[in-house]
Amino acid sequence: MSIETHKETLGFQTEVKQLLQLMIHSLYSNQEIFLRELVSNASDAIDNLRFQAIARPELLEGQGEPRIRISTDKDAGTVTIEDNGIGMSRDEVVANLGTIARSGTAELLRGMTGEQKKDSQLIGQFGVGFYSSFIVADRVEVFTRRAGLAAGEGVHWSSTGEGEFEVASIDKAEPGTRIVLHLKEGAGEFADDWRLRGIIKRYADHIGAAIEMPRQAADEAGEDDNAGTGWESVNDASALWTRPRNEIGDDEYRAFYQHIAHDFEDPLAWSHNKVEGNLEYTSLLYVPGRAGFDLYHRDANHGLKLYVQRVFITDRADQFLPNYLRFVRGVVDSGDLSLNVSREILQNSPAVASMKTALTRRVLDMLAKLATDDTDKYAKFWAQFGEVLKEGPAEDAGNREKIAALFRFASTHDDSGKPSVSLADYLGRMHDGQDKIYYLVGESHTQLRNNPHLEVFRKKGVEVLLLSDRIDEWMMGYLQEFDGKGFVDVGRGDLDLGKLDSSEDKARQEEIAKASEGLVERIKGALGEQVSQVRVSHRLTESPAVLAVGEHDIGAQMRHLLEASGQAVPESKPVFEFNPEHPLIQRLDREAAGERFDALSHILFEQASLAAGHGLKDPAGYVGRLNKLLIELAG
Repeated sequence: MSIETHKETLGFQTEVKQLLQLMIHSLYSNQEIFLRELVSNASDAIDNLRFQAIARPELLEGQGEPRIRISTDKDAGTVTIEDNGIGMSRDEVVANLGTIARSGTAELLRGMTGEQKKDSQLIGQFGVGFYSSFIVADRVEVFTRRAGLAAGEGVHWSSTGEGEFEVASIDKAEPGTRIVLHLKEGAGEFADDWRLRGIIKRYADHIGAAIEMPRQAADEAGEDDNAGTGWESVNDASALWTRPRNEIGDDEYRAFYQHIAHDFEDPLAWSHNKVEGNLEYTSLLYVPGRAGFDLYHRDANHGLKLYVQRVFITDRADQFLPNYLRFVRGVVDSGDLSLNVSREILQNSPAVASMKTALTRRVLDMLAKLATDDTDKYAKFWAQFGEVLKEGPAEDAGNREKIAALFRFASTHDDSGKPSVSLADYLGRMHDGQDKIYYLVGESHTQLRNNPHLEVFRKKGVEVLLLSDRIDEWMMGYLQEFDGKGFVDVGRGDLDLGKLDSSEDKARQEEIAKASEGLVERIKGALGEQVSQVRVSHRLTESPAVLAVGEHDIGAQMRHLLEASGQAVPESKPVFEFNPEHPLIQRLDREAAGERFDALSHILFEQASLAAGHGLKDPAGYVGRLNKLLIELAG
């Protein structure tokens, strides 16, 4: 046994302590998942070594073919998982096994509830599978050495998961990592060779590296003279994406997804395709069932696993899909790129650009098929990734129409508020003579569904899309039309319903506007600089007044978004529209010019601001004016 030197005891990061407590108290409902996580980590270590050895062949140190070895000792109650991958240095051991070196840990812990099934999904989502060792073990030891370092720079890490871990320097002749699990009482089933073989076949059969276990004892006939000595492979050790699709079952596709994504849920959909011709590559793309914690983190790494002629290059190649599809997981294996490909080459390669175009369309087609074939699964997808997909029209003008067809909106057609309406659905319900797609942007569905801007549309039975995601106003700036129909924000500019208004309607509007010219001037004089314009409204049938956004002004949602990001936003004033047929406006018209007229005008303006969800700049002033009016009415 190697002599330990430079031994020290260190404390876990606070978040790790909390995580380990959840693990130790049987967080996972499916204990056997620990083996899948540790084998997956070992596979990643082997892939990383193969990639780094392209530039530095000496890192291989003559270790032979990549392999993962798993053995058990029933008497000692241990399970050992060993790989000849990249290994870790002392600093890497402390960083990787003593902390969760990823942002979002707080979100992970806040999301945990104690419900085993739900929480086990979160563990996979946050990529901390190593700690799953403590589901079945009361002590874990790690022996490792990074390839390229001297034998004397090996590291021994051990912990009982109780808040501290020990780390010491040891001699380790071979690079790679060996993990020894000292099984808990009651977890002895995992020291059984056949039990582990079954888990490997279920979860890790597709892993490219050979997974070896000690050769089984000879059968009763004694036909195997070599039985009981040496190692034998217990998995197919063939890259799943290289096999023909008709030879791969759905369970294998799902297991492979869980391996590459470190996810505990099944994917919603996948697409496996081999391209031959000017370009030769194979792709296996998955749509996850839930969003990762870092989906909106600016500095997070997203992308596909890239292989060149089955040699692993990187697990975060983001050049093959646009950013709005960053949730997609999968593998791309190209025969047209060199093994020493760099990030700069990927960014400037015509082959990569061509592959990106094709893979993007493949993902969009996969989503369109999912939306058609399984509306429940697509609703789940939209709930998780809808806001990310809405970045598409700005980023990918060439596929704007295909992206828009995937959008789902809440609308006045459905009072539930669920985003279930596609643009194709909307077009199918359009009225004769309607040539526009109408929408309204706001902070929430509750605020939108009773918005005064919708009154004329309800009267005419015209559907309006209700957009309340924080990205919606920005997104609609890039989505000018769909299937030849333009979009109109019903809360912006002077509303023109075109052919939806009859000639009689238009004549009456003009008559009312002309008759109200005097009141328009009086209200504008009372409101002064608070408004850019005062006019008679064509939108209102029940409310006395409403605020509209100027045709070229920034809306409230976009204003809040820019201000939150620290950007200076140009000042803009709303348009005040009133309904001359409303009793309050008729009462205002009869009021003589003076303080009371001005106060009533301000109250109507402030009520319109509240109805639009804009809030009040001077709430105390509004309350004072309203109280004074109430006292006068009571007297």
